[in-house]
Amino acid sequence: MPPRPAEGSKPNEGWFSTTQWTVVLNARDAHTGNEALNQLCQTYWFPLYAYARRRGNNPEESADLTQDFFCRLLEKRFLDEIDPAKGRFRSFLLVAMKRHMANAWEKQTAQKRGGNRTVLSLDVDDSESRYQLEPADNVTPESLYERHWALLLLERVVGQLQAEFAEAGKSEMFHLLKPFLTGDAERADYGPIAAQSGSAETAVRMSVSRMRKRYRELLRKEVANTVGSEAKINDELEHLRNILRGQ
Repeated sequence: MPPRPAEGSKPNEGWFSTTQWTVVLNARDAHTGNEALNQLCQTYWFPLYAYARRRGNNPEESADLTQDFFCRLLEKRFLDEIDPAKGRFRSFLLVAMKRHMANAWEKQTAQKRGGNRTVLSLDVDDSESRYQLEPADNVTPESLYERHWALLLLERVVGQLQAEFAEAGKSEMFHLLKPFLTGDAERADYGPIAAQSGSAETAVRMSVSRMRKRYRELLRKEVANTVGSEAKINDELEHLRNILRGQ
């Protein structure tokens, strides 16, 4: 990670103060570990659950595998092995999950899993309901994991954008403009939105342009949170686009 700026100074572009890597590194600390691990689990639970299901495990086995995996990340200090400079955290996580499954840790009981410490309470039924929406295709477990990581990342970005609109008292406008986040904004028909909001079409077009610009900024920042250096951001953005295209 780039060095933290001195107190009172303005962070430079290479410093990401609240990155996922920060969460990862905090998870190794005895005082912040449980909270940080909870954050990681919330982020990566479903991609790893979907991976375990696609590997042929039933819902209960997949839930046990995933829950036990996160518990062991902290207890066995596997996070001590990671280095932001060596690659993507989600790649490290997938390799570790593969080892976890190969070692048959799914046979551990719920009582043994984490002792008396609860890692995270999650709605397993909800995870399975989401998994059942997956198409019956030949997507590999690894590709499915990557796809859900990408979708969750985009969900976080849209959530951040929505929060900004809400803070500005423009929640209704966000819901009106949200469909224009994707697609060809230049050829979009803004007439119905203009009529509904009582604005001129040119004003709506300008609002969409600003919203899309802010969306790209937030997406870049969120991607920056998943890599070890600023130089890797563009590569990761391209990788994200390829995942969403199914390449």
